[in-house]
Amino acid sequence: MKTVSLSVAYMPLVDAAPLIVAQEMGFAQAEGISLDLVPAPSWSSVRDMLAFGRVDAAHLLSPIPIAMAMKLGGVATPLSAVSVMSVNGNVIGVGRVLEEALRAQGYGFDFADPFAAARALASSRTGPLTFGVPFPFSMHVELLRYWFAATELGAEGIEIRTVPPPLMANALAAGDVDAFCVGEPWGSVAVEQGAGALLLPGSAIWKFSPEKVLATRTDWAETEPDLLGRLMRAVWRAGRWLAQPQSLSTASELLSRKIYLDVSSELIDRALTGQMTISSRGEQRVVDRFVEFHAGAATFPWRSQAKWIAGRLAAAHGAPEGFDPEAVAKVFRTDLYRSHLGSTGGDLPGASEKVEGSIRVEMPVASANGALTLLPDTFFDRRVFDPTALG
Repeated sequence: MKTVSLSVAYMPLVDAAPLIVAQEMGFAQAEGISLDLVPAPSWSSVRDMLAFGRVDAAHLLSPIPIAMAMKLGGVATPLSAVSVMSVNGNVIGVGRVLEEALRAQGYGFDFADPFAAARALASSRTGPLTFGVPFPFSMHVELLRYWFAATELGAEGIEIRTVPPPLMANALAAGDVDAFCVGEPWGSVAVEQGAGALLLPGSAIWKFSPEKVLATRTDWAETEPDLLGRLMRAVWRAGRWLAQPQSLSTASELLSRKIYLDVSSELIDRALTGQMTISSRGEQRVVDRFVEFHAGAATFPWRSQAKWIAGRLAAAHGAPEGFDPEAVAKVFRTDLYRSHLGSTGGDLPGASEKVEGSIRVEMPVASANGALTLLPDTFFDRRVFDPTALG
């Protein structure tokens, strides 16, 4: 089989691991492809490289294809999210001023309780809090706004400022932002630089949040089905490899290389293992499934998740004329996922939607092989989202 090179844009984050592993560990080669991995300085750069044909595919924030389908952000090239690349993996952190104010009132930084963290923040602030986030259309923004609106922090208590992930620690140290929500390892970098402390993992807000997707232009997905299938299978197998505990040390070393994340493997290992150091005092907390690449149908592009995101974007930015949640949700390509990954032997969900937030314990569900168990997906306030109710 002749090897075909595919160009794929990514941001230097731990959750880019499936792409890096696919290339470095031979999963791409086994499919007859080579991944030309193109690092980007910002999420707008990733979006534009994909939309304007500079690359064939991209590691992308899950709300971006949905926002583009809703004509938000000025770029409207149709994109397809062909699989989810990672679930969870973000951290919420605070700068030194807020950290000291929280400690002064006895807050213990348990890194687990969103209600306690909200109460402590609300009593420490003197006005709206400025949070650094990587992009306006991101799960970072949606998780923060959901958390604020459901607690005493209040929906009006937050101001959003866009900061590329690798620059987040510097922005925090300079006082440009009070706090942040960012993907690893950049929260841990802020801790190591003494710029602040980690307050919560993103999974404390939504336990199974779709963070990054593997995205392509829709026209490319439909005209290059063979190459798309090869790419999807390589990335899926890389995610399965990453889900094995014995793989994590090797993965940390790969990601730490200068051509990829260019940070110490120890910082990357924190996210992959969930053994988080949350402050310059060396306080440590353990987070089960801090980031997930495979288990519990983590890579399946649930259209119910796309509808949740679309509803949030419509509420924040206004619904476009003729807004149809059903049509927008189709950018999460369950059809292509089933078509191209059926041959892997992976167990595929029987449905394309579920009631988000309703799974409180591991739950067996109908699937292709009859052996699929979904993992808890609760929201911190115990609400649920019924995708049939969005209209």
